[in-house]
Amino acid sequence: MKVSGFTFIRNAVKNDYPIVEGITSALPLCDEFIVALGDSDDGTGELIAAINSAKIKVIDTVWDTSERNGGKVFADQTDIAYKAIAPDADWAFYIQGDECVHEKYLPTIKKEMEACLNDKSIEGLLFKYLHFYGSYDYYGQSRRWYRREIRILRHNPGVQSYRDAQGFRLEGRKLNVKLIDAYIYHYGWAKPPKGLNNKVRNFNRFYHDDNWLEQNVPETFEFDYSNADRLLKFEGTHPAVMQKRIAATRWDINFDKKQLRKGMDTRRRVLQWIENVFGWRIGEYRNYKIVK
Repeated sequence: MKVSGFTFIRNAVKNDYPIVEGITSALPLCDEFIVALGDSDDGTGELIAAINSAKIKVIDTVWDTSERNGGKVFADQTDIAYKAIAPDADWAFYIQGDECVHEKYLPTIKKEMEACLNDKSIEGLLFKYLHFYGSYDYYGQSRRWYRREIRILRHNPGVQSYRDAQGFRLEGRKLNVKLIDAYIYHYGWAKPPKGLNNKVRNFNRFYHDDNWLEQNVPETFEFDYSNADRLLKFEGTHPAVMQKRIAATRWDINFDKKQLRKGMDTRRRVLQWIENVFGWRIGEYRNYKIVK
């Protein structure tokens, strides 16, 4: 069984992305790891090189910063990395620049890839998600946060990244996947207020024009933590690769649960109650088909 990892990244230092931790967390399962390295001006290339793994293969790319159509540039960069995967790879393991996999899940992930290797009806493996928010001590759990995504694909030349690179399609249709008991830890929103202000502005540059940015996220923009709706205290452990970063950058933040609830309208409160009690997320967007 051959497994190829792949990702894309640009200006990881400026945007405080744990890309080194993300790549390192997936490397034990991969025979190679493709990195589409965008035209960075902050030392991101040196950061990747410092991982010092013979498995890593870097492809230098130039981002089309004029492309502001729904984050399409992210999908384009994902496709560049995916197309560079070795032709004889069986599985492709996708990690985004702000994601990590906990080492405790590696045996399960490997076991699932082996078990599904010859079952061609399974075109991908679906992971559960923990979205850390505001700090490393809390994670979001509400309808604002997607619960699952495909992060392992059966290698097929027809697969393409979909929309803004959150998911994948095969020749235009949804992939048939198996939900596995493993989580991706998403750290994109685990930043102090100043970092989140920068993230929102930089992120939206790939979705909207300058007029929209100035009207909605001006230079004076202050991030509103109440957008989370519902936060839970994280009682587990973070991946080993994240420990040094967490120890070096920890900050204190206190969330006002009453303020968070004010951000939820009546409809979302009712739908959230149904999900909490029955485990059913009504109207959930699914860019995949669970077949096993």
